[in-house]
Order: sequence, then structure tokens, then C-alpha cells
Amino acid sequence: MLILGRVTSRVTSRVTSQVTSGATVREAVQAPRPSLVRGTGIMLASALSNQVGAALGARAFGTIGPAGVVAVRQLVAALVLLPLARPPLRRMTWPQWWPVLLLAVVFGCMNLSLYTAIDRLGLGLAVTLEFLGPLAVALAASRSRSDLLLAAAAAAGVYVLVLPGPSSDWPGLALGLVAAACWAGYIVLNRIAGARMPGLQAPAVAALLCALGYLPVLVVLVLDGRFTATALGYAVVAGVLASVVPYAADLTALRFVPARFFGVFMSVHPVLAALVGVVLLGQLLHPHEWLGIAMVVATNAVAVTLTGGAVTSPVEVDPAAPMPAADQPTAPQPTAPQPTAPQPTAPQPTAPQPTAPQPT
Repeated sequence: MLILGRVTSRVTSRVTSQVTSGATVREAVQAPRPSLVRGTGIMLASALSNQVGAALGARAFGTIGPAGVVAVRQLVAALVLLPLARPPLRRMTWPQWWPVLLLAVVFGCMNLSLYTAIDRLGLGLAVTLEFLGPLAVALAASRSRSDLLLAAAAAAGVYVLVLPGPSSDWPGLALGLVAAACWAGYIVLNRIAGARMPGLQAPAVAALLCALGYLPVLVVLVLDGRFTATALGYAVVAGVLASVVPYAADLTALRFVPARFFGVFMSVHPVLAALVGVVLLGQLLHPHEWLGIAMVVATNAVAVTLTGGAVTSPVEVDPAAPMPAADQPTAPQPTAPQPTAPQPTAPQPTAPQPTAPQPT
């Protein structure tokens, strides 16, 4: 979820920036069909990798528990991100440190609450509840008259999904909602940190701090002899499939597909989570649970479409550039004057090029 959250924040921030800078559908450029097909295939592989990784991590719950799997995942994320980002730890200032510290707390809480919810509710239900976080951010960003209707539809979907009763796992449901709140907070914090630190430096430092926070869990598990080769293998593979692969795949996909299409396609994650849970974990769902998942997925897709309604062009992602904050419109990029030929020519209209703001 760490990487998926990072890409979600990138898409949300880029969408908001282009909308506030006055982008219109007429100015946008539709993605070529071959690029769209390629990007869709990459996104599907990324989503499937993410959910398969979570399912394999769940296979280690019986040996090392959700906390042990999260500890290994955070360690894998830190080992991958730190060499890529190379953050200047000694030169970081307090305005850079405080959002990173909060990101580390959110990382740990989000992954632990999600994995514990998966252990209690199953993969499909837990991931569906977690997706209420990005949905809430999308509704807050759209500010349209349909917000209340979408919020009501999401609430109805959750009610149908869980159908509260005497046998309901209330702690599991609460943990799923905690994961959703953490994901929403991650998106907001990542916008702030992304405007102050370039590239992957902020999530890399946050992953390091989170891994250090889970270090006592690893020590206890090792001393108790609970780490078997099988459990460790499942946890490491989960870290790779659910963190490393989605990161690389999603950033590649964003070069081929529009940001709005990417955001809508993310709604497929709860469906894939439910299917993977059935195939790999034997977690069968009732008809009302499938209906609830469909309602939440549809609501999320509509919300993202309304948020990014003015954006239809592919978004170029520069891993070395800081992400703009949600309330900062991108400024036009100044261009050098071009020499003109002696013959008079009709002036060609030029569209302003968005540039990432400088770190503060």
C-alpha cells in the first residue's frame, strides 16, 4: 500500500494542478489506442501483483502474525527506496521532517490495520473498506453538488457489504476503516512532503523510520524462533509484489494513460482482491458482499471521474521532480523566443506547460 498510496497522491495532485491551471477537455490530447491498451495491461498486472502479494503475506499470519508480515514488508520497502532516493538525512530541515515523521506513523498504522483486517475479514472486504480513504479524498476534491449522493451511495455500499448483525466482526470492520482513514491521511501528507522534498526522498525516509519502529517486532519474533523459512519467504515476496512491482508498473503506466483513466482503473483493486481471496485463500463471499463491493467500486469510479473531468491527456511522471501541493496551481513554463523567417506566418497558439514547484 505504501507505493499505491504514493501513486494515488501523484495522480490526485496532478489532476488538481491541471484543473486549477485552467485545462479544458478541448485542450487535452487523447491517448493513442496502442498506448492505452499497453497502459491498461500494465495497470492490470500492477493491481494483480498488489493483491497477490497481500494474499501471500496473509499465508504467513499463522506463524508471525500480521505485525510480523508488516515489519518485513516495511524493511523490504526501505531497502528498495533508500538506494533509489538517497535522501540527505543530515541536511533535512524541520519543515521537511515533520510531514515525513507523520508519514512514517501513517505507514505503520495503515499497513498493520489493513493486514489485521485481512486476517479477520478476508482480503476482499478489507481492501474494499480501505478504498473508502481515497474515495473520501476524491469527494472532498470534487466539491460538486453530487458529493452528498456519492457519499450516500458509498455508505449504502458499505452497509450492504457488511450487513451488520450479531455475528459481525466489529473489530475487523473498525480496523478496515482505520486503514481507510490512514490512506486518506497519507494522500494529504504526501502532497505536503512531495512539495518539500524531491522524488522519492520523503517516502524513503518515512519507510526507513517505519522499519526502525517495527524493529522490536522482528527482534521478538527472532528470539521466539517464530521465523520459519516459509513464513519469511511469504513476507519477503509480499513486500516485493505489493511494493516494488506496483511502484515500477504504475509509474510506467502513467506514461501511457490519462490520469483520470488511471484513477478510475484503481477501482478494480477491491474486485481483484475479492477474486484473489477466493482463489489463493479460499475466502468465499456471499452475494450481498459482491453487491457491496460493486457499489463501492462504482462510487469510487464516479468520484474520480468527477474530480478529474477536465484531464484526459497522459501524465508524464518525473521520478526526480517534487509533486505539487493540492492548493498550488502549476505555473506556465516560460519559453525562449524562436527566430522567425523573413516570410510572415500566422501565429500558432501555444499552451502553457505545467512545471513542478520548487521545494520550499
